[in-house]
Amino acid sequence: MKNILMYIVLLCSGFAFGQNEQLAQYYYDKGDFDKAKISYEELLRAAPSNTQYFLRTVDCYQQLQQFANAEKAIQERYNRYKQGVFLVELGYNFQLQKNDSKAKNYYEQAIEKIKVNPNDVYGIASSFEKKVLLEYALKAYQTAMQVQPNFNFNFQIGMLYGQLGKTDLMIDLLLTESFTNPQNTNLIQTQLSRFMNGETDNTAFKDAMRKALILRTQKDQDVFWNHYLSWFYVQQKEFGKAFIQEKAIYKREPESLMSIVNLSQFAMNEGDNDTAEEILNFILQNTKDLGLLIQSNAYLMQIKIDKAQEKDYPAIDQELKQLLATYEISPFTLSLQIIQAHFLAFNLKKTEEGKAIIKKALELNLNEYQKADAKMELADILLLEEKYNQALIYYSQIQLDLKNDVMAHEASLKAAKTSYYKGDFEWANKQFKELKAANTQLIANDALEYFLLINDNTAADSTQVALKAFAKGDFLIYQNKKQEAIAQFQNILKTYKGQEIEAVTLLRLGKVYESQKDFASALSQYQQIIDNHSDGIYVDEALFFSAEIYNDELKDPEKAKPLYEKVIFNHQDSIYFVDARKKYRELRGDRNL
Repeated sequence: MKNILMYIVLLCSGFAFGQNEQLAQYYYDKGDFDKAKISYEELLRAAPSNTQYFLRTVDCYQQLQQFANAEKAIQERYNRYKQGVFLVELGYNFQLQKNDSKAKNYYEQAIEKIKVNPNDVYGIASSFEKKVLLEYALKAYQTAMQVQPNFNFNFQIGMLYGQLGKTDLMIDLLLTESFTNPQNTNLIQTQLSRFMNGETDNTAFKDAMRKALILRTQKDQDVFWNHYLSWFYVQQKEFGKAFIQEKAIYKREPESLMSIVNLSQFAMNEGDNDTAEEILNFILQNTKDLGLLIQSNAYLMQIKIDKAQEKDYPAIDQELKQLLATYEISPFTLSLQIIQAHFLAFNLKKTEEGKAIIKKALELNLNEYQKADAKMELADILLLEEKYNQALIYYSQIQLDLKNDVMAHEASLKAAKTSYYKGDFEWANKQFKELKAANTQLIANDALEYFLLINDNTAADSTQVALKAFAKGDFLIYQNKKQEAIAQFQNILKTYKGQEIEAVTLLRLGKVYESQKDFASALSQYQQIIDNHSDGIYVDEALFFSAEIYNDELKDPEKAKPLYEKVIFNHQDSIYFVDARKKYRELRGDRNL
C-alpha cells in the first residue's frame, strides 16, 4: 500500500510539473515574458540542472531588458559548469546592450575554449548558429578541425557558407565532401536542392553548380561526377542532358541499366515523352532482361497511344498483338495486356474484347497489386459502358484489398467520379472531401477541383440542373467522345450564360480543343475567362494554359511571357505558380535554370 501511495504522489507531482511547463511555454509563445519568467524560475528551482529552463529564464530577462539579472545568472552558471556555451551567452547579453567590444571578448573566449577542448565545439557552434552569429559559428567549426584533424564539419561549414552568401565556397566544399565521403552525398544533395529550388531567384546558384560539376567532370574521369551531373540535370528537369551523362556512365559501367530506367520514369512523369521515348529505345537495344524488355515496350506503347491519331490505330493494334505473341500471356506481361484492353475499349470502341482480355488476365497467378491493376482497368471499361454499379463494385474491392495504399486512394477517386458522372453529387462530394487530404498530390488536387465544382454550383443552383449537364459533358470526355462533349459544353454556355457554371465550362471546352490541337479555339475559351471571370477561381488556369499554348505549341514566347507573369504576381497560391515562374525566367533570358 505504501508503494502504491508513493506511486500516486509521484504521478500527481509529475502531472503538475508537466502542466507548469506547458503554462510557461504558453506565456512565452504569447510574448507575456513577465509571467513566463516567473514560471521558468519556478521550474528552474525544481530542476536546477535543466539547461532548457535556464536558457528560457535568461531569454525572459533579456526580453524584459533585465540584463544585469541575465548576466548574473549566466556568470553563476559558467562558474559552476565551466562550459564554453555560457561564454557565448554572456557575449550575446552584452551584444543586446550594444556593447560590442565586451560581446566580442566573450565570443573570442568561447573560441579559445575550443582550442583547449575541441569537443566544446558542438555546444558553442550550435549556440552561435541559434543566435545567427554565423561568422563565429564558422570560426568555431574551423578551429575545432584545426585542433583535431579527425573532426569533420565540412557539411556544417558548407551550409554556413551558403547562409553567408558565399555560394562558390559552399558548392566547392560540399562537392569535395560528397566525393571524399560518398555516404554523405544524399544529405548534401538534399540541401543543395533546397538552395536550387528555393523561393528566391537562384539562377546564379544553379549556374555556379552547373559550372562546378562540368569542370569536375572534365578534370576528373571518375564516373562519380557524371552521376552528380545527371542528378543536377534531373533537378532542373533537363532529362535529355541527364541522359547524355547516363549513357557516358553506362559505357564505362555496363553492369546495370537501373539509373537509366529511373530516368525514363522521371521524364514520363514530367511529360517529356520525346526524351522518354529515346531512353526507352536505348534500353531495348542494350538489355536482354525479360522484365526490362516488357516494361520498356509497355511504356513505349503507352506513349504511342497517347499521341496517336485515329489513322495510327490499326498499326498500334497490330504492334500490341505482336508484342503479346512474342512475350506470351503471363503475369509478367500484365502491363501489356492492360494497355491492349484499354486501347481496344477506349480507342477502338471494342469494349467486349477489352473486358475479355482483363477477365482472362484475372485467371492468372497474380499478386495483390497486379489484381488491383487488372480490376481497375475492368472497372474503367465498365464505367465506359455506363455500367456504374458494376464499376463501383470493382473500385470498392480495390479499396478494401489495399487499404491506405495509393492505389486504394486512386480507386476511391474513380469511385467518387463514377457517382459524379451518374448525378449522385451528395455521395460523390463526401468522397471528394475526404480525398482532399490524400498523400498523393495529384489525387488531392483532382479531388479538390471536383469538390469546389460541386459546392459552388450547388450553392448557385440547388436543383443542380446545370451541374448535371456539365457532368454529362465530363463523362463524354471520359468516353473519348470529344465532338459530343464539345456540343454538350457549347449548349451549357448558351443555356446558362452568365451563371456560375460558365467559367468552368469555358475551361473544360478549352482543354478539349487543346487535345484536338485546335489552339485558336482553346485560346478563345481561356480569354473569355480572363476577360469576364477575372475574380474567379479558374483565371490562374486560363492564364497558365494560354501561356503554355503560346510558348510550347505556337512558339510565340512574347505572348506567353506576360501571361506567366500574371500567374506569378497575381496568383501566388496557384498550383501552377512554380512552373509559371520557371517558364517566365526562361523566357526573360535567365540562363541555366
